[in-house]
Amino acid sequence: MELSTYDFGHLQNLSSTLLNSSTNCLIKFLNERPEPFSKSSSLLIASAKKNSQVPSSQGIQKSTQKHLSHILRSEAAIEAIERKANSATVKHNRFSPKLVLEALDNAIRHKRWESALKIFDLLRNQHWYEPRCQTYTKLLIMLGKCRQPKEAGLLFEVMLQDGLKPTVDVYTALVSAYGYSGLLDKALEIIDDMKLILDCKPDVYTYSIFINCCTKLRRFDMIKHVLADMSYLGIECSTVTYNTIIDGYGKAELFESMESMLTDMLENGTCLPDVFTFNSIIGAYGNSGMIVEMEKWFDEFQLMGIKPSVMTFNILIKSYGKARMYDKMGSVMEYMSKRFIPPTTVTFNIVIETFKRAGNVERMEEFFLKMKHLGMKPNAVTYCSLVSAYGKAGLMQKIDSIMRQIENSDVILDTTFFNSIINAYGQAGDVKRMNEMFSSMKDRDCEPDNITLATMIHAYKAMGMVEAAQTLENKIIMDEHGPGTSTITSNSMPGMLSPLNCLSGNGVEILQQGTRLIEG
Repeated sequence: MELSTYDFGHLQNLSSTLLNSSTNCLIKFLNERPEPFSKSSSLLIASAKKNSQVPSSQGIQKSTQKHLSHILRSEAAIEAIERKANSATVKHNRFSPKLVLEALDNAIRHKRWESALKIFDLLRNQHWYEPRCQTYTKLLIMLGKCRQPKEAGLLFEVMLQDGLKPTVDVYTALVSAYGYSGLLDKALEIIDDMKLILDCKPDVYTYSIFINCCTKLRRFDMIKHVLADMSYLGIECSTVTYNTIIDGYGKAELFESMESMLTDMLENGTCLPDVFTFNSIIGAYGNSGMIVEMEKWFDEFQLMGIKPSVMTFNILIKSYGKARMYDKMGSVMEYMSKRFIPPTTVTFNIVIETFKRAGNVERMEEFFLKMKHLGMKPNAVTYCSLVSAYGKAGLMQKIDSIMRQIENSDVILDTTFFNSIINAYGQAGDVKRMNEMFSSMKDRDCEPDNITLATMIHAYKAMGMVEAAQTLENKIIMDEHGPGTSTITSNSMPGMLSPLNCLSGNGVEILQQGTRLIEG
């Protein structure tokens, strides 16, 4: 199907006719047949193959082994730097710049904020160290994502002590650190401070970050004031700004405000909707089960000449699956296949999760096998859905099979996966396997959360193991009042392994919140 190009005249008048111009684009879109590859494309491919020189397998093997060896040495060196940074006795100031900086980037990338700050302290003690604003910006952004506003404030003070003059990027990162941590008033104070600095005035990116913080915290009352402030300063909204607000309204199901902001965006003329606007609006309606509105807006964005992305199709599949409209879900996947739009791991995860929720294990397994046949690598989300489905169906032998597959792969598991499998074994009454999975969490650097703890306590109580449940509850309370040093033994908690000393949390609140989640 030929997708229309941008018609700017149409866009200017669209805001007044959007609600009345529903078409049958979606039906046509799903039934459209792809055009075959052209002969010229085939000739180009054949020519490229003829002219390419493939190295020998022996050369590839040597190159791969050399590259792998280099990677392993680098990773080992980075881990050594991180261990030394975490050691209070290390005072060396002659470390390799490359290794220290790589270790710092590694800690920031994995959001290990405590290690990152220790490595940064080690970095500052090196004889070759020169303070840079970019380093502070990266650290401040990480601290914001980790919800560590106090540490962000202290780091900013350290930057001033280093004699650096903060840039707009540094101030914006500090705004994000306070904003994402829920301290919107403090973030606004930083913006006000920026207004007083000649070469550090807040820009559209600064305000877009702050608006994003407001939407995530559902503080929509602040958005009008922020937009008014921007207008006063002569700062125009960007496409990102509009998309942030539209997405926030959509997720909060404030559909009237969402469409009003889209109208403002169209009337503005300088910031046209893009595929992110497209996905936010149809995703908002689809997630709320408003399929008719989702399809109508899908048609409208087609008329604007905005092409759907793989994420757009994933949203359609998820929305149809949630509404139990499996035929339409299949039509979208068939269209993708005909148009040579390859599904992603996320696509298959959505389908697998859909059939898991429907209790259709057979169809779920069908798509899991298809996923593997296409050469796609299952991830923790995939296995989490499978384990949850097998647990509800009482197919424990299949869970054991999944665990064997995971052990023979390099998939990175997360806390959500362990919560699913701990719950599955707990419901089946298999205390030994449940506790083994809990022990494996520490081995894989997965921190137990409120759901983990409530799941285990719920399982112990369901099996009449009152003493074991009480011991775990006491452990939570002990962690609430101070760092616990004791380890629960097998005598006080039958079948329980020692990793309980890795627990930390918010005491009774954690237990109550997690229990509510488990019991529905």
